[in-house]
Formats: sequence, C-alpha cells, structure tokens
Amino acid sequence: MTTCFNGASNVVQGGGMACLDDAGLTEINTLIDYYLENAKILKKGAEEMGFKVHGGDDAPYVFIDLEGKSSWDMFSKILTEADVVTIPGAGFGPGGEGFLRLSAFAPRDSCIEAIARLKKLNFD
Repeated sequence: MTTCFNGASNVVQGGGMACLDDAGLTEINTLIDYYLENAKILKKGAEEMGFKVHGGDDAPYVFIDLEGKSSWDMFSKILTEADVVTIPGAGFGPGGEGFLRLSAFAPRDSCIEAIARLKKLNFD
C-alpha cells in the first residue's frame, strides 16, 4: 500500500485564494487588528503591575520577565489563585525559563478579565 500526495487539494487552494482577494484581505486585517489590540491590553496591564514586558507590539504574544523566578511556579500560582491560563517560558526551552507568555488569541472580554484577576494577586 502506498499513499501519493501531489499537493494541496482544490478546496484548500480555493480557500487560500479567497484569503487573497479584497474581501479576504480585509477580514484578515480586521482579525490582526483585533488580536494586536488584545496584546496591547495584556502588555499594558502587565506593565501596570510592575513587570518588565517583551512583545505585544507586532505579535499577539506578551512575554513577562519573571526576573529569575520559575516559570512553572508562576504558572501554577496564577492558575490556582486567579484561574488564568498562561504559558510557562520553560516550555520554549532553556532560554524561555524565567518568562511567562500571555496569548492575545482570546475574546477581548477574556483578556480584560484576565488582567483584572492578575492585578488582584500578590507577586512578591
């Protein structure tokens, strides 16, 4: 038995082409603007809490510098005390340890609520 693959199917190619017409590009840009605004909300909130923050300007991810604290410990604290899911930097390899990633790929209200919950925590 063998499986042959000659490229993307017509349906997939049609979907890709639809993204490139005027209506598709408008929709893509609307989504990009939405998620970048979410990233700004997350970044501003983290900065207001006193964290040093990277990203969130041209990408939908915000990296919080934990200044030497364990990313897994911070992940656990935030999950158990605030019911907010974050991403421990250690998951990105040794260079990610000491950072926590926030993702802007969520509804706007969820980003606002997450920051409000985080602001109630004691991070000392």
